[in-house]
Amino acid sequence: MPDTKTILVAVSDIFFYTKIRDAFLPQGYKLERLRTGDDWQTKALASQPMGIIINMNDDRLNASEIVKSLRTLPQTHSLPILAFANHEEVQTWKLAKDLGIQKIVSRNEFSARTLALFEEITVATTS
Repeated sequence: MPDTKTILVAVSDIFFYTKIRDAFLPQGYKLERLRTGDDWQTKALASQPMGIIINMNDDRLNASEIVKSLRTLPQTHSLPILAFANHEEVQTWKLAKDLGIQKIVSRNEFSARTLALFEEITVATTS
């Protein structure tokens, strides 16, 4: 039986990854981290995540291509996604909505409410 509390984390920035780790590990979640845009498919299929957290501004990842690709695979097409981005980047926010990302928030809001934001989107998809 797959671990139903695994989260795919597409964040290469160690500062944000540490915030995510500190919020989720004590709550019993397992994190599967993407450091580059090349390892998403292997990790997504192997870990069978319950959802995804993605940094839309990460220069090492091509967030939009990762999301588009995840949406084409039957195993990952309906996974809830929590994204964060700079609040000034209106085009990035529009892109996230166009890609079907359930929730996009500013980096500040993400930092302040990481666990609650993720649980909002995962509870909504399992209810």
